[in-house]
Amino acid sequence: MSENESGNAKKHILGVLCSGRGTNLQSIMAAVESGQIPATIAVVITDKPDAKALERAEKAGIPHICFDRKKYSDKESFERDIAAELHKYGVTLVVLAGFMRILSPYFVREFAGRIMNIHPSLLPSFGGAHAHRDVLAYGVKVSGCTIHFVDEGMDSGPIILQTVVPVEQDDDEDTLAARVLVEEHKLYPRAIELYCKGKLKVEGRHVKILD
Repeated sequence: MSENESGNAKKHILGVLCSGRGTNLQSIMAAVESGQIPATIAVVITDKPDAKALERAEKAGIPHICFDRKKYSDKESFERDIAAELHKYGVTLVVLAGFMRILSPYFVREFAGRIMNIHPSLLPSFGGAHAHRDVLAYGVKVSGCTIHFVDEGMDSGPIILQTVVPVEQDDDEDTLAARVLVEEHKLYPRAIELYCKGKLKVEGRHVKILD
């Protein structure tokens, strides 16, 4: 498999990183279970011991572990432990599902071209940790969600898929987030499916979906 093209010569192995509720994790697990995504989820990793994603993984019988960032004196050792865990399971695609940490260049290079992220806006607009707040403050009429490959910048990697969600006049952050989340749960499994079936080809900033 070239560094710019996903392949399907073997069944992919997913490692999912989460920080919170794990609702996108749940949608990905369901898509794997149904056969939509031709892959296995080998491990779920969180950075917070109270992340509900751990409970979801345990209920599904998926290996899971927490690397509590607060117990590490530096980012490098924290990321190296996560990378080692992913390598232990032979992970071929790292899936960030609400993982609220900015990854270092070391980690991105370790899994170059094999890290996928979801963001609750139409990138490149409204990147960062407060997308819904910023969308509402700016007064745009549409928002949505974006699936992209991760590079060394913040929310700046090549875009795989996007879905538009209208912004209603009476929206607050919670109502907008809830409607966007519905679309996230559809879009993320689809993007992972395309990757695992060898349907994505990256050319510079452009991700082509192959027939």
